[in-house]
Amino acid sequence: MKKLFLTLSMILLAFGWNAQELNCNVSIIRPQVMISGPEIFETMENSIQEFLNGRRWTNDNWNTDERIDCTIQITIEQQVSQRDFKGTIQVGSSRPVYNSDQNSPVLSINDRDFQFSYQENTLIQWSNDQHRDNLSSTLAFYAYLILAMDYDTFSLEGGTDYYLLCQTIVNNAQNAPEAGWRGNEKSQQNRYWIIENILSQTFKPLRTCLYQYHRHGFDKLYGSDVPAARNTIAEAILELKNIHKVRPSSYNMQIFFYAKADELVSLFKPVEVVEKQRVYDCLKQIDPGNINKYEGMMN
Repeated sequence: MKKLFLTLSMILLAFGWNAQELNCNVSIIRPQVMISGPEIFETMENSIQEFLNGRRWTNDNWNTDERIDCTIQITIEQQVSQRDFKGTIQVGSSRPVYNSDQNSPVLSINDRDFQFSYQENTLIQWSNDQHRDNLSSTLAFYAYLILAMDYDTFSLEGGTDYYLLCQTIVNNAQNAPEAGWRGNEKSQQNRYWIIENILSQTFKPLRTCLYQYHRHGFDKLYGSDVPAARNTIAEAILELKNIHKVRPSSYNMQIFFYAKADELVSLFKPVEVVEKQRVYDCLKQIDPGNINKYEGMMN
């Protein structure tokens, strides 16, 4: 009996330390006009969730409670045929804040050009050495992007390997008929430019900001020196002006502030005007799209 207990304990321990990395909640918003029955959208939702949560995306050991909380919402605007769909995919992720029960949003992105095929009751298959279809490649791309940005928040440029895997997916999809994978498309708000930018020298301050903001800022907000932690966050934001000077209104900066604008307002609204003024002045310059929110910071 003791040997059996030890064996079961080892198995449970092994499962606990080899858990999958993502804890993704997937939702499908159905189109108003459906060619097929609603069952296909239920199986699609389950298949995508299993694809994301049921596999290991890294070689690192993850405990179950370390899995990244994330969401994917696919809004299907048109069902073109029994198996072809057009719509948008919205991706979000967060990470825990040390010494608290708070989570800090890391990624918030709405990919507005998403076309894919899905065969009901068929497993979604993917390989990192080829582009099989747009659904699996897009899901894998965002899985690795979630991982890359999460790793960047815990160690300086810690997500590089996963950004490079995103880049491989982009390269493999260059001949795909669907949009979102190429640098010469009409819109630069696509998957190609997310990775092209983040791996460039120009955007190194953004990756440094992800680390300083979270690891030396938010992770220390519930410690003994809150003003120092808040100042670190302020300094990390101020460094982003270096990107804005070269690439104003870049997609990567917009993605960052989609996730962070509300959090920044909540953090700096209660503090003295002198302290938050420099942050406010910086934010209204480098993130004009959220200026109404930042006005609320000063009221």
